[in-house]
Amino acid sequence: MPQHPTPEREFTMRFTSTPRGARLARRLVSHRLNDWGHPYTAPANETLTLITAELTTNAVRHGHVPGRDFHLQLTLTAGTFRIEVTDTRAERQPPSAPPAPHSVSESGRGLLLVAALADDWGVTPRPAAPGKTVWAELRVSTGGHPHTLRVAPCPAGSAATHEHDTESFPATASRQRDGLGSRPGDASCGGRRP
Repeated sequence: MPQHPTPEREFTMRFTSTPRGARLARRLVSHRLNDWGHPYTAPANETLTLITAELTTNAVRHGHVPGRDFHLQLTLTAGTFRIEVTDTRAERQPPSAPPAPHSVSESGRGLLLVAALADDWGVTPRPAAPGKTVWAELRVSTGGHPHTLRVAPCPAGSAATHEHDTESFPATASRQRDGLGSRPGDASCGGRRP
């Protein structure tokens, strides 16, 4: 079994599988990145916040099981951020290559944005329980900027175009570790970019 390096930084939390939970996850990822030295207006923060918004919105829309939360994990290891969103619905798998949405559709562009913004992304089965993890990785240079910043339009109706909600939302559990712990296994399948 291959050894995975210990994350330099890690943030993990469970959220209610609701639109409020998805908004809170997006906001907390942005705050955590700012705390880790990637300011709110830095390309890495903006890109990872958008990816988080799309993955958490998909977990709520397509991975929701009544009474079950979704889990988010953000790690930084050797200059690569990895965002993982795990839900408990195994039978609803995203396609390995997102299909082009209909031109008049107001939805269906989330995974296209993730594929355009992330250096790599994919889907893995949830270990030891029903469900799946959708993950994305973004490599950053030592200055905190992505190696390549791909600009993608933000379509109407995507999670990132909605107003920021200023009320607080409850989360079901929280854990933060900086420099401690182990990294989950890397994915062996998914929509990898060439």
